[in-house]
Amino acid sequence: MSHSKTLAELSEESRIPARTIRFYIARGLLDGPVKAGRGAVYTAEHLARLEKIKDLQAEGRMLAEIAHDLNGGPSVQTAVPPSPWWQHVIQDDVIVWVRGDVSPWRMKQIRAAVDDMASRLREPESSNARRNRK
Repeated sequence: MSHSKTLAELSEESRIPARTIRFYIARGLLDGPVKAGRGAVYTAEHLARLEKIKDLQAEGRMLAEIAHDLNGGPSVQTAVPPSPWWQHVIQDDVIVWVRGDVSPWRMKQIRAAVDDMASRLREPESSNARRNRK
């Protein structure tokens, strides 16, 4: 094992903190050392795997997704498809967000509810208090 490394050497070469390397081992992203214990030994394969993990993270992949892919599973689709949203400003301190891809009938219902809420919030405090007591 002429290319064996200690955890400190692996950390230095990969520019990944030793604590993070231990975390990756615990999460199953990286195999444990080939020789465990006080004189733990890591190999060039460990370094290559760490580089692959860094590359995948740079692409925006999550650790669970990376672990799944590196351990031979099929690719996981985790991104949520985008959807349109409408923003309704009711008051300075109240904003309502509504999905914009609902049916016209549903949007009409939502708009009526938003308008009702807006009118209630615009009423003077005394009329709100009277309504709540009834």
